[in-house]
Amino acid sequence: MRIHIHTLGCKVNQFESAAMETMLAARGHEVTAEETGLDAIIVNTCAVTGEAGRKSRQAVRHLKEQNPGALVAVCGCWSQADPDGASALGDVVFGSGDRAAFVEAVDQALSRRGSLLRVDDPFARRDFEVLPAGSPEGRTRALLKIEDGCVNFCSYCIIPYTRGRVRSLPLDQVAREAASLADAGYREIVLTGIEIASYGADLAEKPDLSNAVRAAAQAAPGCRIRLGSLEPRVVTENFCRALSPLRNLCPHFHLSLQSGCDRTLAAMRRKYDTARFYESVSLLRSAFPNCGVTADLITGFPGETEEDFDCTLRFIEKCRFSSMHVFPYSLRPGTAAAEMEQLPRAVKEDRARRASAAAKRMREAFLASQEGGVLSVLFESEENGVWSGHAGNYAPVLAKGENLHNAVVNVQITGVSGGALWGNVLL
Repeated sequence: MRIHIHTLGCKVNQFESAAMETMLAARGHEVTAEETGLDAIIVNTCAVTGEAGRKSRQAVRHLKEQNPGALVAVCGCWSQADPDGASALGDVVFGSGDRAAFVEAVDQALSRRGSLLRVDDPFARRDFEVLPAGSPEGRTRALLKIEDGCVNFCSYCIIPYTRGRVRSLPLDQVAREAASLADAGYREIVLTGIEIASYGADLAEKPDLSNAVRAAAQAAPGCRIRLGSLEPRVVTENFCRALSPLRNLCPHFHLSLQSGCDRTLAAMRRKYDTARFYESVSLLRSAFPNCGVTADLITGFPGETEEDFDCTLRFIEKCRFSSMHVFPYSLRPGTAAAEMEQLPRAVKEDRARRASAAAKRMREAFLASQEGGVLSVLFESEENGVWSGHAGNYAPVLAKGENLHNAVVNVQITGVSGGALWGNVLL
């Protein structure tokens, strides 16, 4: 049977979709990137914002129109949060858990049509679901989910209610999975999760994130190890001291900022202030010279004044991020922030534009600072004789050469053009 998986949202969803692809292929199904001529469509949804939920519904409707008569299967955080809305659109509807059972249900429904709605209580989950990492056809970079769940309960976020409490992949399995991915030919492994800063809190031995990173790095010494999004509080002197000796750890750290104003951070129920955040940035730059430090930012949060936003602009300039993801606040029903007085859409979008302009200036300054240096680059794709890849600090790099696919090589950086670095491969 021909099946297409459409994935929205975070890297955890991407990992779980790849795992479902592997499990479906093992059952003899053809998983295709094509969106027509399908026997089944699977939409792995997102609910991190109201806009993400809207896009999830839109994706299901679009694929149904493209494939009349196809089995429609829906899973993920949006269907977890709104099972009735999802079941009105899909034949097989699960939430954010038990991907193996979801694949089994899709397989069964393809042979004997029927509807199935199975959405559990995420807070009742106790075990980490181990899923196959990588993908059937193999890629340059692999995601490895080491954690699920979140108990931060930020005022704007629904995810703790859709993913449940923290569950972690035990250290021995982290090492085993990393070694397996390296053996399969991957050259970079991204350690991801819903909130990886909380890794190990549920395990008896109470390992922390640095233990998991070391386990992966030592089990796959020929692979680059990259970290997913981090809460600033996990970056301590001990964290940096433990990880800085790891030669295969990518010097790129994505920190969840969300606001550069202490008053707004408190309203968001974030567990740090700007002083603590800046301490994390300083520790990383001291321990990992020339590292890339990237961040997320929400503009126009309920109650954010122009003065608050000015504080944010000054703070991000102080941090000198190498790149930023900037989003206007999107109301998410079911969260505390949804009950607060909202700002006009025009204000949110104007602030997003201004913050994005600042982010662009910082991005250009970071890229310019790389000129003349040598970076280790993993090349991923080629177009018209030019190979593209990413340095360890996540700077995009372009170079000409022979077959560089899946190769990690040193590149002398000669210039910046089109938002990327250009260089010469050093033999």
